[in-house]
Amino acid sequence: MITRDHIHSITLLKRDLHAASTIKNLGLARYFLGIELARSSHGIILNQRKYIHDILSDAGITGAKPAKFPLPKGLHLLAETGELMTDPGQFRRLIGRLLYLTLTRPDISYSVQHLSQYLEQPRQPHYLAAMHVLRYLKGTINKGLFYPRNNNLKLRAFCDADWGTCKDSVRSLTGFCVFLGSLLVSWKTKKQKTVAKSSAKAEYRSMSATTSELEWLSHLLEDFCLDPQLPIVLHCDNKAAMHIAANPVFHKRTKHLRTDCHYTRDKVMEGFL
Repeated sequence: MITRDHIHSITLLKRDLHAASTIKNLGLARYFLGIELARSSHGIILNQRKYIHDILSDAGITGAKPAKFPLPKGLHLLAETGELMTDPGQFRRLIGRLLYLTLTRPDISYSVQHLSQYLEQPRQPHYLAAMHVLRYLKGTINKGLFYPRNNNLKLRAFCDADWGTCKDSVRSLTGFCVFLGSLLVSWKTKKQKTVAKSSAKAEYRSMSATTSELEWLSHLLEDFCLDPQLPIVLHCDNKAAMHIAANPVFHKRTKHLRTDCHYTRDKVMEGFL
């Protein structure tokens, strides 16, 4: 796949490639590595409808009733609760396919992250939860990512943390999403490496992880000769975490935050955030 903002440059590159090794021009991309591209005068939509349909067909639930949410409300999965699956490979293959689906479906990122913790010894409750995700996908098969033609290039991010959500390790979850104007360009749900003793600590670690992502994206924009337009707005809903980021007076009470605390605060003082 070749992409650029100048058609003439693309034409020259295709000519040189064809001279070096015969290639076939397939025209505008419509289907690439399981991702469908639909164009209009307003922008491009990316989705994986055929990929989802193949997953549903292989699982034998094309006629199942759609679910409204990726996971049932109040669901608490545990590593050692439930009967072990006789064929764990079935669960592992399904989670692998769902991981690839998160390329265009950020709405299932949390669900897939949650289920991928049980790949070593999957049990029946884990498999049933994965089937629930498939039933949700059946009802939302046409959803995808929309990238409008006209858009500004200012980064902004949202981050959050779910304190002590893992029932097995009591670790918190970090979740963030980054927008370039109105375009969703980066997102992640990940379990934190250590246990957070407070919600403020969990939130601040989430801010730190998001700051790292923003710094990488800003350098990427600079490589493309674009201005990241500093400072970048980072949205967080924890007042304690925001006060720690902005006020060095909290240093004594936040020694346990170590590098996370100083890293994000330095970026605020530099004018990056």
